[in-house]
Amino acid sequence: MPISRIPRDAAKCRRTENLGTIPAGINTPQVIVDVAKLQQNIDRVAHRVASQGLKLRPHAKTHKMHEIAERQMDAGAAGLTVATVGEALAFALHGVAKIFIAYPLWVNESQAARILELMRRAKLSIGTDSVQAVQQMARMLGEKASKIKLVIEIDSGHHRSGTSPQGAVEIADAARAAGMRVHGIFTFPGHSYSPDGIDAALNDEHKALAEAACLLREAGHAIKRISGGSTPTAELSDNSVLTEVRPGVYVFGDAQQFELGRVRWEDISLTVASTVISRHEGDGQIPRRIVLDAGSKVLGSDRPAWATGYGRIAQCPEARISALSEHHATVLWPEHLDLPAHGEQLHVIPNHVCVAVNLVDNVLAVHEDGTSEVWDVAARGLNF
Repeated sequence: MPISRIPRDAAKCRRTENLGTIPAGINTPQVIVDVAKLQQNIDRVAHRVASQGLKLRPHAKTHKMHEIAERQMDAGAAGLTVATVGEALAFALHGVAKIFIAYPLWVNESQAARILELMRRAKLSIGTDSVQAVQQMARMLGEKASKIKLVIEIDSGHHRSGTSPQGAVEIADAARAAGMRVHGIFTFPGHSYSPDGIDAALNDEHKALAEAACLLREAGHAIKRISGGSTPTAELSDNSVLTEVRPGVYVFGDAQQFELGRVRWEDISLTVASTVISRHEGDGQIPRRIVLDAGSKVLGSDRPAWATGYGRIAQCPEARISALSEHHATVLWPEHLDLPAHGEQLHVIPNHVCVAVNLVDNVLAVHEDGTSEVWDVAARGLNF
């Protein structure tokens, strides 16, 4: 990918500006969390969401860490959202009292046993999008099924899981017939993950949820929770339709969110410390580049079609990661800026931070005073 030429004095790599120091003596690659920036992100979104009359039920699949969940709950979160029963158990065992599994489940015998264990420890909400899944859940959980708060997923345009607004009534009727409670509705406006899609996705989300809520109430179902919001849309939402939002990436930020315009460069709190292991000045035929010791096995390999690379370099916004192998990143470097030296350590911003976190057992949390501690990625790999 070519790097546009700009005057030498028009842009400079940010060797120290707004960046935490990489602790001396660490082995790279190493996932680092800037705790001060993390806390600022948690507090900012908590304040913004509350000011809009909404509850915040953040998605913990992004961070999977107890230390961050505690900070979110202390900032006023109404509970946590998770992706799997395993994630839910990890947080419930650590004392989180309200948990929403925000995906449709097909409950088998093994999973039913784990859900029953979970229900002894937390108030549980579970997503569903079909009559068949509701009936299966009722069979597997027996009399305990009535204690579950069902939340019906509505497809608002992402076209992954979720029923139409019209289909929600049949699902709610089936749940009532099976002795289960329908507590609310939710959606994931995943089509907001494109540079020109945020406004349309926000409108789609509100329209689909408003229609579903109206139809369900007309059919005699009491809808208390109307849940939406991904990181691109959460801070733009209000309570005209929604009662809560469920962003996840906001605690860290990543290269995708920066390119979508939903996070400031200086607010990104998670980076991967990496070392320059190879450097090449290049010429007219060979690109000017460095190679870092962080590849797809720590950064993840996600790259949307609209993204400008496989990640970004925090010290140099103009640089681009043009290729990833398992253990290396090739970084095209602007011609007007000096190439980093062999052994220099840089902060790499992953494209998709959720994937990067799930690839490591722990992260190094660095505080403003320079002290650091290890935080375990406690819910890593709990995929069922």
